[in-house]
Amino acid sequence: MDRPLLGRAWTWHRCSYATFEAWLPILTWLPKYNLRWLQMDVLAGLTVGLTTVPQALAYAEVAGLPVQYGLYSAFIGGFIYTLLGTSKDVTLGPTAIMSLLCFSVVGGKPNRAVLLSLLCGLVQAAMALLRLGFLLDFISFPVIKGFTCAAAVTIGFGQVKNILGLQGVPPEFFPEVYSTFSKISEARVGDTVLGLLCLALLIMLMCMKTSLGSGLQDNSTYSRFSRKLVWTAATMRNALVVVAATCTAFSWDLSGHHVFTITGKTSQGPPPFRPPPTSDTTANGTVVPFGDLVKDFGGGLALIPFMGLLESIAIAKAFASQNDYRINANQELLAIGATNILGSFVSAYPVTGSFGRFVCAHTLRSVSIWTEFCLCAPSQWS
Repeated sequence: MDRPLLGRAWTWHRCSYATFEAWLPILTWLPKYNLRWLQMDVLAGLTVGLTTVPQALAYAEVAGLPVQYGLYSAFIGGFIYTLLGTSKDVTLGPTAIMSLLCFSVVGGKPNRAVLLSLLCGLVQAAMALLRLGFLLDFISFPVIKGFTCAAAVTIGFGQVKNILGLQGVPPEFFPEVYSTFSKISEARVGDTVLGLLCLALLIMLMCMKTSLGSGLQDNSTYSRFSRKLVWTAATMRNALVVVAATCTAFSWDLSGHHVFTITGKTSQGPPPFRPPPTSDTTANGTVVPFGDLVKDFGGGLALIPFMGLLESIAIAKAFASQNDYRINANQELLAIGATNILGSFVSAYPVTGSFGRFVCAHTLRSVSIWTEFCLCAPSQWS
């Protein structure tokens, strides 16, 4: 009589653990993790982290928010996605498209941006619980490409005023274009020179990386070492340029020559952990209640959660097919939704996956350059 009861209990235990494992994918991959991957993961994490800092500052500006909000939004995704995500190449954080959409909805108001993160996360989590990930299969590819190209033009031109050091340029696209050209005589020499040098260095390093395999194949030890060194510098180019530009601006500012426009002082320390605001106060002291804020968000409450999911999953699927593993669209929905919900408690605005950080992390994890340097024989370096 006890055997059937034991069998049912064991079956129930296995089913419950399988369900728990499905909701927490870390229970599947962590026991199989190989410690030999750790050093490349650390290198990828450091490089992506250094790349994320200037990206987060720039994206916060695109969203019309104080720069610290970009940093607040950048760090929470890594912790949540580790537990809930199904792709090994995804990093969640602020992106150009999401920042542009956020600005169009909240108009650069921090309290509204944080509340928008909470509501977007709730929508995405609800979609995950309702198993609506299949809806992504019905999005037209030309629509995605058209939106992405338009966002790239808008965001790219929006950075011209920063390279030139112009002030008082409106954020709307057409007034921004007119104002940028009309104020071009007011460009700051230091900002322009430093910005163009950084662009030139980034392009040069990128071209050096693509041309590594096109030259003569010299099999000498020094040639192989040089190619690996160039590959490393080119792959870490964003972090290297950021560090070099920061040191340059700091040294000039320390010597009393304020030739560069710098970020300036920001809020120090981690953000306070507190519930997101459910109301807002206008400049004249009028309190806007929660219901009116939701009405002001309008269609953004549908567009931003869906675009966040689309941006992340489209790239995750591309890397998954390239590396022969599968992702779960509904689980990705849950991961992004949980990140936005918890992010709203640390003053973050809506986030999703970033293509640039995908590429950086994937490239560094795929090629074990430091392992080749330290452990492999010279005959294996070619």
